[in-house]
Amino acid sequence: MSEGHQVEATGETVGEAKWQALRQLERVAPGLDKSAVRFEVVSEGERGLLGVGYAPARVIASVDIAAVSAPAPAPVADGDESALAADLRDLLARIAVALRVDCQVDVIEDDETVTGTLSGGDLGLVIGRHGQTIDAVQYLANAVAYRAYGDDRKDVVVDAAGYRERRRETLEALAVRSAQRASSTGEPVELEPMSSIERRIVHLRLQDEPGVSTRSEGDEPYRFVVVEAD
Repeated sequence: MSEGHQVEATGETVGEAKWQALRQLERVAPGLDKSAVRFEVVSEGERGLLGVGYAPARVIASVDIAAVSAPAPAPVADGDESALAADLRDLLARIAVALRVDCQVDVIEDDETVTGTLSGGDLGLVIGRHGQTIDAVQYLANAVAYRAYGDDRKDVVVDAAGYRERRRETLEALAVRSAQRASSTGEPVELEPMSSIERRIVHLRLQDEPGVSTRSEGDEPYRFVVVEAD
């Protein structure tokens, strides 16, 4: 390897071709800084009529030697990335490529949670309007984890540009409003399905709130919080 490294890849779409190119580069350098990869679209592909004349999308990905030689991200707490953490990293990288968002994906893990964080670049597309996109990505990641690992899985959190802290503040405000509504109407208030981490935020915010109590109902990944007057 001299000044850099270059690979060529194909796919049904440009996004898929970029993803395949990244995978090739990562096999050479597991610690690759994805934000340093440059893409040249050779062909956007073509779908022929009734499948005749199909041509794949083709891209060339290149990265300089410094990025290829960069050290791998810091290991997770137990010193070895779990299968769930690896799956989350893979999922978020694919989503970033599909959205054409130039960012870095970091995954950290503790005893209860696996957190994937996207940083760098314009993350507006990842977060979406009112957080709808990142919430959908987190919901998808938890649903995939539940299907693959069942009740033994850890909770999955997906964050970008500090969105989760803002989300916590939103959930706490929602919890207070729901408690006020339950108290005034005497009727239980059912919140939207949430991950166990987000449900815990609601439970903790209302645990000392006079006159109301909370409980979780439903099955994962559709479990939700019910706020009701005592």
